[in-house]
Amino acid sequence: MNIPNDSVKDTLSPIFILIRPHQWMKNVFVAAPLFFAGEILTPQLLLFVLIGVICFCAISSTIYIFNDFCDRDADKYHPEKKLRPLASGSVSDNYALALMIFLFLFGITLSLLISKKFILIILLYTAINISYSLYFKNIPIIDVMIIAFGFILRIEAGAAVINIAPSVWIITASGLLAVFLALAKRRDDIQKCVYVEHRKSLSGYSVQFIDTAISMTLGSLLICYIIYTTDKSIIERLGTDRLYLTTPFVFAGIMRYLQIIFVDKKSGSPTKIILNDKFMILAVIGWLISFWLVAYT
Repeated sequence: MNIPNDSVKDTLSPIFILIRPHQWMKNVFVAAPLFFAGEILTPQLLLFVLIGVICFCAISSTIYIFNDFCDRDADKYHPEKKLRPLASGSVSDNYALALMIFLFLFGITLSLLISKKFILIILLYTAINISYSLYFKNIPIIDVMIIAFGFILRIEAGAAVINIAPSVWIITASGLLAVFLALAKRRDDIQKCVYVEHRKSLSGYSVQFIDTAISMTLGSLLICYIIYTTDKSIIERLGTDRLYLTTPFVFAGIMRYLQIIFVDKKSGSPTKIILNDKFMILAVIGWLISFWLVAYT
């Protein structure tokens, strides 16, 4: 019996929304150590890193489902999140839990191909995010720090795959970038008058506080990246002292994101901004090309 295309689409669409594939872009951070080490053209290492990225995609989708399950009642009060599959009822609780268990087992099983250290990082990432969903997301400041720690764990996982110690500057810069994106999201929630009942941590934030924190974080991020490009050990590893030429693209990307926050007032979804904003796309592409030309040619 043929199933109508519309029925298939209606069935799959809520599932894709539930697992949030557009958020998988964050797992590119797993490949960061390989890229910054100048080893991305090594086939065997690249293959294992890709497996690591897939593992994190499966585990992160597991966390998204768990978070939505925990928040399904509170999400009904959010102007946008009320349309999520579990909050709206388009996906049943039992189906979501079954999918969550499958993705978790798939991610853990696949991680067995890499290393014990990688598995431990995956399990730590899972535990930290579960604790975030259950408790820490309600505590101001701690909530954004937990998010940043998740990005740092991605970096550490990528380093474990290729057995290369990541630069302290890359770890710091990744953490600061994650803090900035999380603060921008909190600011957007406040601007949209999201109820504190939905996100309790908002009671500990104000626009003035977040704006100050964003300025402090971005200043530290830019300085951190500049130090990275001029660090002697990095210059020796990559065999070039011209990494500073990539800095203008980082600066342009930061300025554009600030413009989106303060002028356009559209900082709700960092992933969607990076994927859809033409200026941000050009800044990222420009940075990638310039870094490639400097470090790989």
